[in-house]
Amino acid sequence: MTGHYLLKRLLLVCYTLLVVSLLVFGITQLLPADAAVTLLGQNATPEALAAVRARLGLDVPAWQQYWHWLSAIVQGDFGTSMRTNLPVGPTLLGALSRSLLLAACALLLMLVVAVPLGIWAAVRRGRFADLLVSVLSYIGISFPEFVTATLLLLLFADVWQLLPATGYVPLSEDFWGGVSHLILPSVTVAMILVAHVSRMVRSEMVDVLHTDYIRAAWLKGLSRRRILWRHALRNGLLPTITIVALDVGYLLGGIVVVEEIFAIPGIGRELIVAVEARDLPTIQGGVMILAATYSIVNFLADLAYALLDKRIQYA
Repeated sequence: MTGHYLLKRLLLVCYTLLVVSLLVFGITQLLPADAAVTLLGQNATPEALAAVRARLGLDVPAWQQYWHWLSAIVQGDFGTSMRTNLPVGPTLLGALSRSLLLAACALLLMLVVAVPLGIWAAVRRGRFADLLVSVLSYIGISFPEFVTATLLLLLFADVWQLLPATGYVPLSEDFWGGVSHLILPSVTVAMILVAHVSRMVRSEMVDVLHTDYIRAAWLKGLSRRRILWRHALRNGLLPTITIVALDVGYLLGGIVVVEEIFAIPGIGRELIVAVEARDLPTIQGGVMILAATYSIVNFLADLAYALLDKRIQYA
């Protein structure tokens, strides 16, 4: 991997974020709501509305508004929330940290469950184990998050009363209390990912196990464990990296429903409240932060490709 390629990918990330900023700003400009009216109400005087528009910089052409907004974002200033009158950046970054914690727990749970299931199904292709994993995968994919969340809440929080139903506790304040509040949301998010990734791992492992170098490893007398974990799995997981990177985009979008059901103050829930309140700075900043997170994850996925497979050369 060359420094030229890394620079090229970083420039592509910057270009992507620039395009997203244009789209986000343009769409928010088309919204029928007036920011000044949202702040002061329908009964505000024209003089008061004009003063608020001047304070918010809404009395200048749109291209100047965009330039001032983009310049501020580059410097880390996402503006002030119209709903809470607090800086948008710290609020969104705090919400993002809670969302990323939930996403990381779901991804970890997915990898711990999905990879062994996929390997198990591939090694026992055409047998009962393969059929069982396929059935479980189809069931997991067919259940949307709100259905899974409702069932888990009824069983574990209401009937058996083993786990808390809703809420969020920072791990720094109460570690085990925070973990107990993360279990049900993490399982809810991970179920669809497990169903998706286990099928991908199974398919790729089946292909890898029928390659010539795996047959040669069997003929050399290598142990089954070494063949599976050192030779087959390393190449079989390469396409899975792309799937996991794309699933991060699903997590950042689909996790909104889970955060709302389990009352987790993440960035998805913050954006829902912002949309309801027509809080334009929060909406714009939230979308930009999500786009940056998604772009960085895909950039890291490319790096992981090169680290796992030395045959891949980026020019």
